Amino acid sequence: QVQLVESGGGLVQAGGSLRLSCAASGIIFSVSSMGWYRQAPGKQREFVACITSGGVTNYADSLKGRFTISRDNAKNTVYLQMNSLKPDDTAVYYCNARPDYGLRQVDFWGQGTQVTVSS
Repeated sequence: QVQLVESGGGLVQAGGSLRLSCAASGIIFSVSSMGWYRQAPGKQREFVACITSGGVTNYADSLKGRFTISRDNAKNTVYLQMNSLKPDDTAVYYCNARPDYGLRQVDFWGQGTQVTVSS
């Protein structure tokens, strides 16, 4: 059974920082691409960042320079460092896992962690 457990969300003032973590189990983490998405109230879920099994990263254009995704294969954990947070960053942040193996592409999702940025 695949489990993605996010942590690290919370309430922070504008300009502050948070680091989200996502601990994965039930997948071969080292050969899975990992990502973060977010969904603000009344909006669709949107891409934030991803990191391939080889360590290649990609970010939403609007977030480049403020957010950093990283992974620790020894801990089966992916991180999202968020700096210079803005009220517009308020959303539920979801961890995504996409194994590079298997016969077909499958996406797994965590339950989400709330990030609230106050002005």
